[in-house]
Amino acid sequence: MKSSIKFIQEVRTEARRVTWPSLKETSITSLVVAAVVLIFGIFFLLADTLILKVLQYIIEF
Repeated sequence: MKSSIKFIQEVRTEARRVTWPSLKETSITSLVVAAVVLIFGIFFLLADTLILKVLQYIIEF
């Protein structure tokens, strides 16, 4: 039981040391992540379409 209480006290102590990002930092980071996901999504869509067209051409040849 004492180890559980000590563990909880240590967790609370460490939680007080956490530095949370500001709203501005979180917003900017979220926008960057969304932009990168969009760019990679478009890239893979184009790559997949190109590979599909090439394979269709080869199969129909």
